[in-house]
Amino acid sequence: MATDSNKSEGTVAPTNDGRSDGTPATGTVITIRELSKEYSGKRAVDEVSLEIRQGEIFGLLGPNGAGKTTTLECLTGLRRPTAGSVEVLGTDPAEGGEELRQRVAVQPQEANLFPQLTVRETVELWASFYPSPDDVDEVLERVGLTDSAFRRVKALSGGQGRRLLLAVAVIGRPLLLVLDEPAAGLDPQAKELLWAVIRQHRRNGGTTLLTTHDMNEATELCDRVAVLVDGRVAACDTPERLVSALTTTSVVSFTTDVGTDLQKVRTLPGVTSLETHPDGPGRVAVRVRTTDSDATLRRIAAEQRWAASDLAVARGGMDEVFRALAAKSATNEERSE
Repeated sequence: MATDSNKSEGTVAPTNDGRSDGTPATGTVITIRELSKEYSGKRAVDEVSLEIRQGEIFGLLGPNGAGKTTTLECLTGLRRPTAGSVEVLGTDPAEGGEELRQRVAVQPQEANLFPQLTVRETVELWASFYPSPDDVDEVLERVGLTDSAFRRVKALSGGQGRRLLLAVAVIGRPLLLVLDEPAAGLDPQAKELLWAVIRQHRRNGGTTLLTTHDMNEATELCDRVAVLVDGRVAACDTPERLVSALTTTSVVSFTTDVGTDLQKVRTLPGVTSLETHPDGPGRVAVRVRTTDSDATLRRIAAEQRWAASDLAVARGGMDEVFRALAAKSATNEERSE
């Protein structure tokens, strides 16, 4: 779980860097009211209503087909809603024109950049579109592309290409940063760089809206999340509150000797599952999911035959929240048929 130093403690005032359009620190950056989008009579987004405040890192979670990308496309003016309304910085994104494009930057899942340009030339080109861009070298360092500055775009790896898309998104110092699956294809080090860029954007007064499948990313990075299931908002709150309200199990973990008979652990009251994986020579790590962590922990600690060490308890996380909401949605669909 992220520390308080990493999460926003409320709204963040814009820095005095010439970017601010006067939007108050407590203002709403995005307002979505009963947004619906249909394709051939089928609703991809179904009456979604959300408000995203300035200074937030806000995550849209959901499986493929849940409506995340369609929602972003309506927010950025690429698609018009079938019903409902969208406002971004007080403007209809389909009508915002150049003024809104100067204040909103989008990193799609995929985009075609100029393959013959170098990384540095690409960022310089995008910087030329803005009246007061960030320093090119600073942005390249921020996204971890300094050593690749003179490499041509066509020679970049998939992860480097996604970092370049992030660089061209932030170079104009946007008020709103919209990122569609920004961590897809990134290794752990590149993901940490991405998170650092997003947090820096928030410290500078900016707002970030991102989609993600990564429950750890949602927990560690986002101030609030909305979980989309079948085009609808199944829940919206901070990750911590969602976990507290919607998880019913905890995980008791410990290590023991390879070959230890763990069958009796599976039959303890409250235990719903058990999994193991190697943990060094002669040792195995055990994860026990249980609805009664206190009782499970006491029984495991008391049984000498299991020789449990490194005992720990963790509350269920966003992955369990997501499964619970998806199951609830499926049950409701069955009842309505």
